[in-house]
Amino acid sequence: MKIERKDVDSMNATLTVNVVKADYEEGVNKQLKEMRKRSNMPGFRPGSAPISMLKQRFGTEVLVEEVNQLVSRGLYDYIKNEKIDLLGDPLPSEEQKEVNFKTDEEFTFSFDIAIAPSFSVSLNDKVKVAYYDIKSDNKLVDDQVEQYKNRFGSYGSADVTESKDVVKGTVAELNVDGSVKEGGLSAEGAIVSPEYVKDEDSKKSLIGKKVGDVVTLNAAKAFENDAERASFLKIKRDDAKDVTCDFAYTITEITRYTPAEVNQTLFDKVFGEGNVKSEDEFRSRIQGDIEKTLEADSDYRFGIDAKKVLLEQIADVQLPDAFLKRWILATNKEVTAEKIDEYYNNIKDDLKWHLIQEHIVADNDVKVEDEDLKNFAKKVAQAQFAQYGMNNVPEDVLENYAVDMMKDQKAVNNLRSGAVNDKVIAVVKEKVKLDKKSISLEDFNKLSQ
Repeated sequence: MKIERKDVDSMNATLTVNVVKADYEEGVNKQLKEMRKRSNMPGFRPGSAPISMLKQRFGTEVLVEEVNQLVSRGLYDYIKNEKIDLLGDPLPSEEQKEVNFKTDEEFTFSFDIAIAPSFSVSLNDKVKVAYYDIKSDNKLVDDQVEQYKNRFGSYGSADVTESKDVVKGTVAELNVDGSVKEGGLSAEGAIVSPEYVKDEDSKKSLIGKKVGDVVTLNAAKAFENDAERASFLKIKRDDAKDVTCDFAYTITEITRYTPAEVNQTLFDKVFGEGNVKSEDEFRSRIQGDIEKTLEADSDYRFGIDAKKVLLEQIADVQLPDAFLKRWILATNKEVTAEKIDEYYNNIKDDLKWHLIQEHIVADNDVKVEDEDLKNFAKKVAQAQFAQYGMNNVPEDVLENYAVDMMKDQKAVNNLRSGAVNDKVIAVVKEKVKLDKKSISLEDFNKLSQ
């Protein structure tokens, strides 16, 4: 098998693969012999069908498979041995001539390839990247304490209704004169919270009441939409559209959510039994967690700004746009020819960033081991838990989540990409000059708006 390279320009080339009978004949015969062993054709004992008959029936199919495997391996080996830094994958050339496997014995295949452009990236103290040092203050700690109090609070009965209470009662439809309508709409266990009642007069009428008190409510005024009215009256949504009458609402139960007290019980629920023994320790641990989160936020923002600075260094570097668009269309079924220009423009910087990453990885001998993948998986799991306010997930739980994630090859590929990016950003942070800026959390958050 012979492979020849023809350069179109500095970033595009064509690889021509020529396959002759001597390249594939042995492989084809071997496959036919293996097929014979498994054959069970009428008129012949199992495994004794003539090779000529198998060749007549399956020869072309076997030939195609063998040649495709030869070409694929040949291309891979050639690219590896010649140390060609590819962008994307080889694509069948638009100049490819028709191949006839039924009649031809010699085959020629042409593939277009794109070659990564040459460039350099400067990482030294002359390159400045902003690094935001987010200030932590007592307010952040106070806010987190309140969140923990609310998360670990409890429900209990109350004597007199307040705005945020959950009120349960029975409803009965009223006549125009205020009397209960015989055979009218009625329901038990109707739930309402004054805080979410639309009409101010209706809201006020529900506050300061006790169990047994009766309140007159107009469903159309009290509830903003058909779904809320239907839920309150326990009827179908379509039936709630035309309900405009008043109802007698008799309160049967008042439930109030009370935030947890700042005491040992709360300390144990948040940080584990006995790990925190005073309010000062509690606030100190919270302060430490906040600082870790803020540092992670600072590093994340640094990654964004570092990427921007390094991309500016190679702003003039050209990519083989036409080839890459073809490659995207061939490998991404969700992208259409009509949308390719828009899609490509949106990801062009990402393609360049990937090239920068590869340079930094090669120049700094960056390696990602299995332990790095697991640590990144735990980082991902921790971030997912944090979305639900769970900032102190036990290590064994994170470990189990990481192990589960790494069972999925697609997830492993994403983890590897994330781990590489983290290591690359760490290298950049170590080598460039950090333009440190002290900033409040409020102002920091505005940077992303």
